[in-house]
Amino acid sequence: MDLSKRVRLSVMMFLLFFTWGAWYGQMSKYLFTQLNATGDQVGNAYTAFSLAMLVAPFFIGLIADRYFAAQKVLGVLSLAGAAILFFLTQTDNPDDFFWLILVYCLTFAPSMSLTNSIALQHIDNPERDFPGIRVLGTVAWIVVTNIVGYLNVGDKVTIFQIAMGSALALGLFAFTLPDTPPKSSSSASIGQILGLDALKLFKDRSFAIFFLSSVLICIPLSFYYAMANPALTDSGMTNVENKMSLGQASEFFFMLLLPLAYARLGVKKMLIVGLIAWIMRFFLFGYGDAGAGEWMFYIAILLHGVCYDFFFVTGQIYTDSRAGERIRSSAQGLITIATYGIGLGIGSKISGLIADFYTVNGVKDWTSIWLVPAGIAAVVLVVFMLMFTDKKQTKSLEHEPVAGPL
Repeated sequence: MDLSKRVRLSVMMFLLFFTWGAWYGQMSKYLFTQLNATGDQVGNAYTAFSLAMLVAPFFIGLIADRYFAAQKVLGVLSLAGAAILFFLTQTDNPDDFFWLILVYCLTFAPSMSLTNSIALQHIDNPERDFPGIRVLGTVAWIVVTNIVGYLNVGDKVTIFQIAMGSALALGLFAFTLPDTPPKSSSSASIGQILGLDALKLFKDRSFAIFFLSSVLICIPLSFYYAMANPALTDSGMTNVENKMSLGQASEFFFMLLLPLAYARLGVKKMLIVGLIAWIMRFFLFGYGDAGAGEWMFYIAILLHGVCYDFFFVTGQIYTDSRAGERIRSSAQGLITIATYGIGLGIGSKISGLIADFYTVNGVKDWTSIWLVPAGIAAVVLVVFMLMFTDKKQTKSLEHEPVAGPL
């Protein structure tokens, strides 16, 4: 793989996740402080991303993969997204904001698959080369959240202006990427896009329990995405965005430890450790404070690497091992739609309603709010421990996923 192509693909990943990281974790604080949104309206805004994730596979599989070069589709979507973000920065109505962020997410969600597709089609050895390209996304997330933190604009419209600028840059840059023509001869059917070929895996009770656990644990995950920033800000913590970026650094670190942990513990224990970490972090968020208890917040943030890698990445490996070669793509597609589409969508809505329920005279009872996702994670842990059985040792980490930004 020549250096020029590698650099262009790496810049592509950096710009994509720079755009996402600029607004995603800070959107709730912006809505609460600048638009005086209710918890339900904040939850709806995050639900928009999940709705877009449900639509994105159809767009990629039925349109982008069949008729247009991927880099051109990425360019058009990014430019359209930048235009939508401009209109979003002009509104001060939280209900109008929902529709604008929904339309924007419909342009952004397909871009996540497109960038992976473009990169993978232009590298000689995916196992060797893709991690070094994809990791620029994690780096970008850390960089942009620290920029937001140091500028102290996490609750300002500036977060969307930053995203608009980087989306514009990605849209223009996309047309310089290596040509990636449509894959018309190998386009997926609707059933494959939905992952219906993988439904046979539910004959295995353990896989069914894992699948259900994956969907349910996305409910607590959505509490973290939507509520962590405003909760820490309300506690009196300063430079929240900078400190929350430690979560992505932790994710990258634990990804490096994952092969060793996987070999020592096996899939069931790995997933259990991930679930226990979820419970611990929500208790720490609930009972920490910005004074003598600020150390609890730091531990909760740093646990993000264990929570994400030990459950979601291990789960991807487990799914891959159970599916086998023929239905591997369908199985991963089914898990993605169920978690990022359905699970996160339900969780986003619930998190907003819970935030409203525990708000009195404009003051949120964050301890009570955090105990809800802790309780959900605890139920998932008990059911998983009792009903999941790792019937066989899963395969090695030859195709180990790369650390994500979340």
